[in-house]
Amino acid sequence: MDPDAVAKAFVEHYYSTFDTNRAGLAGFYQEASMLTFEGQKIQGVQSIVAKLTSLPFQQCKHNISTVDCQPSGPASGMLVFVSGNLQLAGEEHALKFSQMFHLMPTPQGSFYVFNDIFRLNYS
Repeated sequence: MDPDAVAKAFVEHYYSTFDTNRAGLAGFYQEASMLTFEGQKIQGVQSIVAKLTSLPFQQCKHNISTVDCQPSGPASGMLVFVSGNLQLAGEEHALKFSQMFHLMPTPQGSFYVFNDIFRLNYS
């Protein structure tokens, strides 16, 4: 398993789902998962999806600039750090963002998001 390839595939799938069907993000999380969104901590699949689907915009497009990853711990987890731009429909300027995912393996051989930290980068 090439960690860089896994991270790249995860990032493409996650943001494609976010941009087209936010409710579909439920499949990326489990009940123990935690999202910190702009400092607000949210735990559990339903609460995380409720937060993401209630954001004050309907359409957006993530443009990824960088993806960095590292193996994480004896349980074969993976840290994935993403930076990029978030273009909201009807807005002239894109917002810069950073997001960190801690992916953990599932018994089926895939990964789920155990930790997710999102921040807009204001300059």
